[in-house]
Parts: sequence; C-alpha cells; structure tokens
Amino acid sequence: MSMSYHEHFSEALPDPKRVREEKKRLEAAGVKYILSCWIDLLGIPKTKPVPISDFELLCQGKGPQFAVHSISFVPELGPADSDQIPVPDLDSLIICPWDKTCAWMFADLWWEGHPYNLCPRSALKRIVKSTADQGYAVFAGIEPEFMVMKWQDGQPVKAFDNDPKPGEGLRPRRQAFGYDVEYSIDSMGFLGELIDIIEGLGWNLHDVVAEGAYSQFELDFHYTDMLRMADRLVFLRVLLKEVAKRHGMFVTFMPKTTIGDWRSGAHLNTSMQPIDKLGTNCFESESGGWADTAFNAVGGLLRHGGALTAIACSTVNSYNGLVPRVGGFEGGTVTWAPTHMTYGYNNRSAMLRLPQSRFCIENRAADMCMNPYLSLGMTAAAMSEGIVNKYSAGEPLNQDLYSMSEDAITKSGAQRLPRNLLEAIEILRTDELARSALGDSMVNSFLHYKMDEWERYHQAVTDWEVEEYLRLY
Repeated sequence: MSMSYHEHFSEALPDPKRVREEKKRLEAAGVKYILSCWIDLLGIPKTKPVPISDFELLCQGKGPQFAVHSISFVPELGPADSDQIPVPDLDSLIICPWDKTCAWMFADLWWEGHPYNLCPRSALKRIVKSTADQGYAVFAGIEPEFMVMKWQDGQPVKAFDNDPKPGEGLRPRRQAFGYDVEYSIDSMGFLGELIDIIEGLGWNLHDVVAEGAYSQFELDFHYTDMLRMADRLVFLRVLLKEVAKRHGMFVTFMPKTTIGDWRSGAHLNTSMQPIDKLGTNCFESESGGWADTAFNAVGGLLRHGGALTAIACSTVNSYNGLVPRVGGFEGGTVTWAPTHMTYGYNNRSAMLRLPQSRFCIENRAADMCMNPYLSLGMTAAAMSEGIVNKYSAGEPLNQDLYSMSEDAITKSGAQRLPRNLLEAIEILRTDELARSALGDSMVNSFLHYKMDEWERYHQAVTDWEVEEYLRLY
C-alpha cells in the first residue's frame, strides 16, 4: 500500500515499469475497463470509467479530470477554478469480484500541482505520516453492520423475514435474530457468496454474524494499516450492494431503519506499533496487561470524543441509535449502544471499550455512514496527542451505564455523547485538533454540509409530530 504522503505531483505518480506490468496482467485476466475512484466528503467513491487502453495515461495523471467542487459538497471553489486530477494508487488495484471485466483502484486528488486539501484519502495519508514522525504506526479493524432488504409492493421490507409484516397478519413472538442458526442457513446463498469473495480478496474473514435485528448482519475480518482499512470499508460498501443485487435484494447502511431495530454500527478497533519495532503492540505491557500507552491514547480519544463522534456518527439518523433503551425493541430491552464518553473493560455501554480478547481500543460510537478516512484520521490524531502529552484516561467505568443514576454517572466523570447531529457539529466546530489534523477547509466544508442536513431535517414535519400533536391541541 502506498502510504507515503507526497507534496509534489511528479513524485506521486506510479512507477512506469510497474504500470506496464499491471496493464499486461489486467489484459491477460480479461479486464477491459478501469474504475479509478476518488473519495468525496461523505466517503462515497466517484469515478469515470476508462478503457484499459488508457491505463498508462491514467497512471500519468493524464486521465479524466473532475470538477470535484461542483458535486461533492465543497463550495470553496467555483466554476472558474481548475479541475482536480486523480492519481491512482496501484497498491489498491483489485479486479472487481462482481464483474471481472472491470478493475478498481483508489486515487488521491491533486489540484494545481498540490494534494487537494479536500481529498479525505490524502488527509488520512498526511495524518499517518505525522503519526509516523512521532514514532508510531496505527492499525485498525472495523466491524461493519448492515441491513439486507428487498422491495415488496413498492415498499422496503426485510429480505430475511418470512413472517407477515406488522398489520398484515399474525406475527407471533419470535426467537431473537442474533446468532440464529435457521436464519443463518436461510441467508447462506447471499452470505456464502460474500464469504468466498472476501476470502479471495485476502482479507482474512473470521466470521459472519446474524445480528440483533432481523435481516441484519456483521462481517468480521482481520485488521490492517489505517489506509488499507479505510479503502476496504469503502470497497466493501460497494461490494455488498453489488452482490445483493444478484439476489434480488439491496443493502442499506442507514444506522436505524425503524424504531424497533437494532442500530447498524461500525465499531472502530485501533492499536499502535512502534515504527522501529513493527509487530509489537504498544497497548500490551511486557507483563501481558494493558500498557500505560493504551490509557494515554484513551485519554486523547476522550478529550476529543465529541468531535470524533460528529465525524464517525455523521447523520441525523445516527443519533437515534445512541440511546440506552427503545420501546418495542426486537430481541431485547436495551440497545447495547454507547451512551457516554467514558471507557471500561469490556463495557459495551461506554463509548470506548477495552476488550477482553485483544489489545486494542474499540470505539463503539461509529456507524456505516461515516467517511472512514476522516474517522480513522481523527482517531489516529487523538491517540497520538494523548500519548505525546501523556493524557490521563481517568478511572475505568465498568458498570452498566443504562442502569446507573444520573448522579452516579456525573460523579464518575462520564459525559453524555452528543444527543443529536447539531450538538455534535457544534463540538466539532471548536475542536482545535480536528482543524489541525484535517485542515480548516475540510472541517468547514463538513460543517457546512452537515448544518444544512440538520436544518433541512429540523424543518421537516414528521409522522410522529402529526400523531402526537394534530388532535391533542
């Protein structure tokens, strides 16, 4: 993986000899089209497909150019400004499993001879370099959760749910979907294809989980460096959608699709290794326990927890899931979602969990709508700041936050996670680390779009409001 952050355009271009070798390999494999994908502010890949005959021109920065500022929520440039140029990363080259006539590469955006300051992938590479300069390499694993659905009579319904829809017939009490063998078997046509593809990609898939909500699943695969993990999540979101189409279904990453459903999260698991001693986990002490470095990193994450949540839980809908209990909840009474900025040993009600099975910090306040480059970049910056400045994590909170009184929570020092998108973005607005790590332009553009999202949501009249107030007053 090309982890280097280049400041000069010519240095960023792939080696011509390797370009020729890769083109020959792709042609031998039957590839005819190339998708060189850059990432927009929301973490969505964008591209202009090109024929393989233009592969060398693409790798020389002479392929398609983009007026990124016209479509991707970055209004600081206008129609008279130069276009952006994508420079592909050959280390990310993949033949698309859903269509082997297409190959996919991630690209970094350049503008007027410099890295584009609103390219999320470039921002992560810059942060990775800064972290390396401080002596650390950061590794990440993500736990992606998603709903598989289908269309029925023009309405979205659960793809793996064979009982009548609510209101359309007898719907008896059911076994919770989580870990269910019957539904796992019923889903294996779809899941089996995914398992084969992910294993073929070399991601070292560990398991597939039937999650708490009906038709909700989680994939657990091995950790890797931060850039590669961000690339994997973006590619996975496309892969899931393409495979689902083959089965007459679709996948949604919306965190909360209904009130009674479990939230679809994407927990961020991060660890650090010394640059001069790769393979050694900084979070594990010589005695086999948690090292002081881990608690310093926790201190950094908690200090910037609100700003990080604004980025990792980036939609209005995200905050419907960060609550302790939900009426009419399927499969239980509590959500198992984080509610407060604190940490604990294996405490799933806290934002940060120190798991019993691995030496990493699990941030549970993240979901599948995030831009993983910005989320992981902010995570690395916060952990590094905590370690360099030896921030204290405070005492761990190992109690169930859902059952604690407000007084007890206050005395513990735990702070409530932002309750909505507006609270989160107002915290992000004043976070100095976010601005230094991601850049003022990136933060301001993100805030601009998210404030617009909040305002449009806040102006909408919902079904709940009509049912609650129309005849009451």
